[in-house]
This record gives sequence, structure tokens and C-alpha cells, in this order.
Amino acid sequence: MRLLIAEDDRDIARALTALFEHNHYSVDTVYNGNDGCDYALSGNYDGIILDIMMPGRDGLAVLRILRDAGVRTPVLLLTARGEVEDRVNGLDAGADDYLPKPFAASELLARVRAMLRRRENYQNDLLEYQGLSLNLSTFELGFQGRVLRLVSREFQMLQLLMESPGAVISTDQFMERIWGWDSDVEVSIVWVYISNLRKKIDKLAAPVNIKAIRGAGYCLERK
Repeated sequence: MRLLIAEDDRDIARALTALFEHNHYSVDTVYNGNDGCDYALSGNYDGIILDIMMPGRDGLAVLRILRDAGVRTPVLLLTARGEVEDRVNGLDAGADDYLPKPFAASELLARVRAMLRRRENYQNDLLEYQGLSLNLSTFELGFQGRVLRLVSREFQMLQLLMESPGAVISTDQFMERIWGWDSDVEVSIVWVYISNLRKKIDKLAAPVNIKAIRGAGYCLERK
């Protein structure tokens, strides 16, 4: 899952980034509403966390622009404001949820999980293909009672593959969705993680293969 965080308080932004990355999310972080709007309009995110009070466009303005542009990505508003009128304005502008500061990290994570479950085409916390299962809550890969826990990048890459079995996902798509636009990581890292995933799938003896398609990318197929 890839999240966008728009929060002008850099200490809070760093803390949120660390929290979500520790919980196996990929995160892009920006510090003003103008950048938040530009990033969010790309449509490359599974969820967006917006602070209301930001320089440039405020969170509500960003949200209205997104909804007017047809971007349906779930949005959680995060703000120091706690009055009923502010919550109503945020929800009326198209927010999916609203959490006033201060908040507990566990509640924020739970609200984001719930928000992502409600998004279009999202079914449940378990992805399955040919008996191979990926638990989106525990980050565990399982087959016929055997279970392995995946590290963050492995989990995110396999999630993309298992959400669309048979569909080809390019190296550029992996880089953009998991490492982000601004990453200076070499593209060869994708091959490294694909190799690790293949070894873990083989260790489970699952009838599944990650096929490399020359010049195109990778897809999940039955052995």
C-alpha cells in the first residue's frame, strides 16, 4: 500500500512517515498543500493523509480539487481542529475520515486500515492465488499450513502482483509505487527482491511462479 502524507509540521511528518513505513506502507511525504495537491492528482496512491492547516492550499482546498478532478483515493484529514463544524466541513468536502490531534498511533493505523478496506475494489485482508495466500494485516505468506513472514518491500511487491495475477508489472511501476519518484535506489533492486520472493515461494512449495517478461516486467503465474 502506498500513502501520501501532507503535513507542514516536519517533526510530525517524520514521525508519521516512520510509523507507516514500520508498518509496511510505502510513503511519500510533502510539507505544503500545493505539493500535496500535485502528488495526489497523480492517482498513484492507495490512501492520502492531509493536514488541514498547511501553507499554500489548505487540506480542505486540496481535497475539493481532488474530488472535482475525479480522484477517488480515500482521504483521512488530520488536524488540530476538533470542532463539530470543522469535522462536518471536512466530510462534506469528500473526506473518508477525520482524526483530530493529538491522537494515538494505534488509532491512526486502525483508521487508515479501515479507510483502505472501504476503498473501491478492496475486498478483505487476504489475497489468494492458486492456494498461495498473502495476509495484508500480518504480512505473512502462506501455503497449506506453512507460513513465512515477508519484509516490507517483499510484501509490497508481492501485494501488487497478487492483486492482479497474470498482469505484467514493469520495473518502473515497482519503483514508482514502492520506492517513490524521488528515490535514488538503483532499479536493479527490483530484481533482488523478485529473487528473494521466488525463493520464499519455492520454500513454501506453492505452485506459483513470478515470471520475468523481457523488456516488459514481471507477472504472477501458475507453475
